[in-house]
Parts: sequence; structure tokens; C-alpha cells
Amino acid sequence: MKLEHLQEAFNQFNHNSKFLSHSELASGHINDTYLVKTSAGINYVLQRINHGVFKNVPGLISNKVNVSKHLQKKLAYLPKYELNRKVLSFVETTNGDYYYTDAEGNYWNLMVYIDNSITFETVTSADVAYEGGKLIGGFLNLTSDFDASKLSEVIPKFHDMPFRFSQFEDALKVASEERIEKAKEYIDLVWSLKDEMHIIQNLKESGDIKLRVTHNDTKISNVLFDTDNKGLCVIDTDTVMPGVVHYDFGDAIRTICNSAAEDETDLDKVNFNLEYYKAYTKGFLEQVESVLTPTELKYLPLGAKTMIFIIALRFLTDYLNGDIYFKTKYPEHNLDRAKNQFKLIESMTQKMDVYSN
Repeated sequence: MKLEHLQEAFNQFNHNSKFLSHSELASGHINDTYLVKTSAGINYVLQRINHGVFKNVPGLISNKVNVSKHLQKKLAYLPKYELNRKVLSFVETTNGDYYYTDAEGNYWNLMVYIDNSITFETVTSADVAYEGGKLIGGFLNLTSDFDASKLSEVIPKFHDMPFRFSQFEDALKVASEERIEKAKEYIDLVWSLKDEMHIIQNLKESGDIKLRVTHNDTKISNVLFDTDNKGLCVIDTDTVMPGVVHYDFGDAIRTICNSAAEDETDLDKVNFNLEYYKAYTKGFLEQVESVLTPTELKYLPLGAKTMIFIIALRFLTDYLNGDIYFKTKYPEHNLDRAKNQFKLIESMTQKMDVYSN
């Protein structure tokens, strides 16, 4: 990205400061994100939203701005400095909008950078897991009175189980005999889990669990910590939309509690970390238990299993399709990823059975 393009985009916003320098923030995989340092001593995050992935960028930006405003109102009792460290603060353009569209049709937005903060790519202790649970739970608690129907669905059918199964069935029709044979054990496993993996979807469709404001990308790197490893702020709210809490809980557990990398091929190294599960769940429930229904609470563990299954199914589907979605480094990469996630389901099931009894 050319410097003059960044400066031009930055200067469309009402920040009352002068662009001094920039650096790329490489934590995300979809958008282009830059840290901009200014003459006013306030730093900013300038972001170009990928409109190839997100088809309704104005809706996306409206979602995250309105949710941030809601959080700011709920936490208005805090001193301004502390409030600005706990909630993302978006900056208007000189025209009063929250996004700028450049000559090439790219969408940009600007938010205040939260100084003296850190992120974790992986969980390093039960304390970090606990703080992550508190923050995601707190986010869901504070937005529990926000009308989720007012949010745009920025990624349609993102966690829709019938949709993921239909993609899987379509992939089976076009897959090579070789790939079907290599994946046979896991194809059979998918069918054996089908009914259980539709339980939350069915509860959602029947109205037994309600649609709420959900984050939809609750990996630990989307939680901001202070330098003492205390939770500060939930970030990367591009995927905020209506959903069910089980998938926010489940996606966090999936990414926090795997003892190995997502594509580890030595399945003996893939184990479900029960200590981190307990710590995250404790922090999560401290914040959100009072606003969830008994039915929602009952199915949280199944939410974790379901989210692991969804990503396993997506990896397996992509393998059968000839690797057209996820980037791969070798021919069996997606199959290895799927095996990894199915092993995590097995480990979780074994450990949760012992834990529950």
C-alpha cells in the first residue's frame, strides 16, 4: 500500500492531527490494518475492509459502530481514559460517516488505538484463559439488551449446519475416488455425528434459544490484554451479527483448548486442555450466567463440540473439493487439519465425560 494512499484515506477522518508514520498490523487475515502515529500523540488503527469477503461493508461498519456506542453507554460511569481502553472507539469522517470510500471502491474506517496493550496468539496459562472468558462473557452480557435484529448478517449462513452439510454432500459428488478412499473413516464419522451436530441449529430454529448479538470470531487473539495480562477489550468486531451464544463460546474453546497447532499431524499431540476449559468457562459464566436461559446454559458444552465439528467438516469438505477454499501447503493438508479437529472432538468427549461425572 502506497504511503500517499494511506495518508489520503487517513485525512478523510475527523481526527485533528497530522500523519507522522505507519506500520502494518498483521494479526488479521482478511482486512488490511495499519497503526498510524500522529502529531497529536493519539495513535489510530486505519483499516481497509475486504469487500471481496464482506459484501455489505456499510452494514458491517454500522454493526460495529452501533455495538460500540451501546457498550460506551453501558460503561459511561467509567473515567473517559478507562472507557476508551475497554471499548473500541470509531472516528467519523469529515462528512459525518464512519467510513470513507476511495476512488477504487475500497472502504476504510478509523478507530482509536489502545496503547500499552497486548494480544496472545495462543493461551499460555489458565489465568489468560480465565481473563478471555471474562471479556467475551462481559461483551455478551453488556449487549444482551441490544436488539440483534437491527444488525446486518455480514456473513450469511456462517455457522448454519444444514448449509455446511449441503456443501459436504455436494463435495462428495465431485470428489475423486482416491480422496474419498483416503477420507473414508472421517466421512463415516461425519454421518455418525449428524443428528447431534444439528441439536443447537434445531433449538435456534424452534426459538428455544434466542438470537443475540454475537462476535462470531472469539479466538484469543481477538481479546486485548493490558501489560499485566488482565483483560481489556474485545476487538476485531467485523463479524458482529445476530447469532447464538453457543458458537461464540464454542469457537473460543476450540481455539484455546487444543494442545497442538490446528494442522499438527501427530495426533498423539492433539489433546483437549480441560484446565483451560474450566478456567475460560469460569470467567465466561461469571459475566453472562445471569442473562442466559437454563436451556442456553445446558447446551454450552455441546456448543464447543459443535464448533470443533463445523471447522472439521469445512476442512474435510475442502479436501474433497480439491482444496479450493483454504490455503494449503501440501496435497493432504486439509485432510490433516480435519483429522486434527476430529481428534480434538474425541479428546474433548472423553475428558468431558470424566469431568461431568
